[in-house]
Amino acid sequence: MDGGGGGGGGAGAQYNPRTVEEVFRDFKGRRAGMIKALTSDVDEFYQLCDPEKENLCLYGFPSEQWEVNLPAEEVPPELPEPALGINFARDGMQEKDWLSLVAVHSDAWLLAVAFYFGARFGFDKADRKRLFNMINDLPTIFEVVTGAAMKQVKEKTSVSNHSSNKSKSNSKPQRGSESQGKYLKQLQPKDEDDGLDDEDEDEHGETLCGACGENYASDEFWICCDICEIWFHGKCVKITPARAEHIKQYKCPSCSNKRTRP
Repeated sequence: MDGGGGGGGGAGAQYNPRTVEEVFRDFKGRRAGMIKALTSDVDEFYQLCDPEKENLCLYGFPSEQWEVNLPAEEVPPELPEPALGINFARDGMQEKDWLSLVAVHSDAWLLAVAFYFGARFGFDKADRKRLFNMINDLPTIFEVVTGAAMKQVKEKTSVSNHSSNKSKSNSKPQRGSESQGKYLKQLQPKDEDDGLDDEDEDEHGETLCGACGENYASDEFWICCDICEIWFHGKCVKITPARAEHIKQYKCPSCSNKRTRP
C-alpha cells in the first residue's frame, strides 16, 4: 500500500470537492481507507511503520485506499499534513495504544482536510455547520478502532430493552447457541410484531462495520468477533453464513493478526 501520490499532496491537486456533499464524500472515503489500515489491514500497516525509516504519515484517500508515506516535500503542502513520525512510537508502546493514538491523529487530520476545503471554497457559517453535523453523525476512527462505537450502540440497546429476545440480537450471542449464536443480525421472521421490527431496525441501523465503517442493513449478513466484540459485514471479512456455522470462536482479522511483538 506504499504507493505514489507524492506523499499524499498530489491527490489534492487533482481532486477538489467544492460542495458540502462533495467534501463529505471525500471525508467518508478517506475515513474508510484509514479505518481499513487500522483494522482489517492492520498487520500490513504495522509492518510498513518501521521505526528505522524516516518520518512517516498515514494517508487516507477519497477512493477508500490508504498508504504509509513520507510527508509532502513542498511547504506549505497542497493539503494539511497527517501526523508526522507515527512509526517512531510503534515499538515504544503497546500495539493497541499505538493504534489508538494514530486513530486520534487521523481523526484530527480528516477534520483539518474537510475544513481546509470548506475555507478554500468559501463555505459560510451554515455550510460549515452542516458539514460538521454530517461528519459528527459518524463514529470517529478512534471510536471504531477502540470499539467505543460498538459500546455506545450496545448501551442504547440495553436501555430500550423490552425484555423481548429480539432486542437482544444486537448483543453478543450466547456461547451455547452454536451456529445461531455465531452469526448475529440474521433477518427476523416478519410475522412478529411490526412495531418491534421497526424499533429493532433503528437499533441495528446505528451499528457500524469495524472494517468499512458503514451501517447495518437488514439484508446483509454480519458476524461478531469473540475477542474485541466488534461487528463486521460478512463480506468485509470474507465469512459466509455457511462458513460461520463451523466456527466455534470467530476472531476478526485484527485480533487474528495480533501476536506478541518485541
